[in-house]
Amino acid sequence: MLEGAAGVFGADASTAQGPPVDLKALHAKIGELALENDFLEGALIKAGMLSAKR
Repeated sequence: MLEGAAGVFGADASTAQGPPVDLKALHAKIGELALENDFLEGALIKAGMLSAKR
């Protein structure tokens, strides 16, 4: 049962491998977006357009 579990979801264990993912680039992008969100949140709070409560 466990050996055929991948086939249930439409992927064979041998074809489940896609192109390699660059985790460093993904982590960098996540960090960049987090900084932008923090900056924009702070600017909106200072402008009075966003409540400080979450």
